[in-house]
Amino acid sequence: MLQKNEQIELEIIDLSDQGFGVAKVDGFTVFVESALPNERVIAKIINVQKRFAIAILVEVLKQSDDRIDILDKKATITGTMPLQHMTYQAQLKFKEKTVKDLITTNIVDDKIEFLPIIGMKNPWNYRNKGQIPVREVNGVLETGFFRRRSHQLIPIEEFYIQDKRIDKTVLLVRDLLRKYNISAYDETFHEGIIRNIVVRQAQHTDEQMIILVTNTTDRLNQDFINELIDTIPNLVSLVQNINTKQTNVILGTKKRVLFGDDTYQDKILDLTFKISSQSFFQVNSDQTEVLYQTALEFAELKEEDVVVDAYSGIGTISLMMAKQARHVYGVEIVEDAVKMAKENARLNKINNVSFVADKAENFMKEYIKTQAMDVLMVDPPRKGLHPSFIEAVLETEPERIVYVSCNPKSLANDLKQLSEKYDVVKVQAVDMFPHTLHVETVVLLQQKAH
Repeated sequence: MLQKNEQIELEIIDLSDQGFGVAKVDGFTVFVESALPNERVIAKIINVQKRFAIAILVEVLKQSDDRIDILDKKATITGTMPLQHMTYQAQLKFKEKTVKDLITTNIVDDKIEFLPIIGMKNPWNYRNKGQIPVREVNGVLETGFFRRRSHQLIPIEEFYIQDKRIDKTVLLVRDLLRKYNISAYDETFHEGIIRNIVVRQAQHTDEQMIILVTNTTDRLNQDFINELIDTIPNLVSLVQNINTKQTNVILGTKKRVLFGDDTYQDKILDLTFKISSQSFFQVNSDQTEVLYQTALEFAELKEEDVVVDAYSGIGTISLMMAKQARHVYGVEIVEDAVKMAKENARLNKINNVSFVADKAENFMKEYIKTQAMDVLMVDPPRKGLHPSFIEAVLETEPERIVYVSCNPKSLANDLKQLSEKYDVVKVQAVDMFPHTLHVETVVLLQQKAH
């Protein structure tokens, strides 16, 4: 039996869906962080469970052709770039295989078309949103990221996968916080003022929004606010978000607009969107266009089609589909996002769309009592579709379903249930988050022939 802290030589035979190298010791599985298939390594066991052990890499004795030098050691320590030791082509192959393996494990159907994953030409500096913790380190206010599996802040000035303009703004804010002696949040004692700096950077309009998350309801120092506004020329929105709870959730429910409005504008394809501090907006602008274009192509919309877009957010996909369909119903539980969606419909002069604030599963149950739909578009959160939503779908039987997923595991589980009445026609993985484990997937489902 393996022991904690034991060092052992291992042959890596596979990659897990978490990006760990997989080895076997007398049939017992060992997951090794940062190890790659076809490598021989020395690893240190850090955790032993009944069915597996977890180890960290000590030394690579025989190296894989897919291994490259890492760009940033801090990004490995914090877990912001867990795949940076792999060539980008190897990352894409890994994500493509993960999606295919999960789906084919749940659905046995050799007719499913798995299209090659779509990667990025330049897989760096792609994030249009940064959520950066603020803490005191050795008596100095610092910005950075937490060490993996801890809340110890590692000071970081360049994130590499984040828009450089965001990195620059975070450092400007950090320096002004220091200048005006505005304290960093202390989790242990639940004291201090600034918890997080959130920066949202528009890619097509260059507009920038800054959200300062505070552990106080008091307004921030006006001189600090004025200097921040004067220092950042493309700033259109400065928001104080109030979060006084002892929680890991970043944003609170209350806010105060310190400058501009609680919105900035950006574009996707040929549509303009207003985005609020609380709204979800995809963090990789270039690949979002690829993702949504794929979803639209899969939907094969006709002029007479009625579409339901569940989990519609600020209306991004709904408004694109409305240009091709008879009518689109967008349903979203976040009221602020629904308000933004209605505003975005007006902004783009699109009238054949209706947005509803409701749980997707509740809306579906009521909708099917009175109306039919031709196409269902779903883009759920990581946990996937609610069981009662799936029930309603199987009862409604729209002709086509386009499923946009940010989690292949929940996607595979949902597809298994939907396959009762639907064929999975084709699957397109899109790499929205290079150097991380995340992958987006678009799936077309077609009603089975009766």
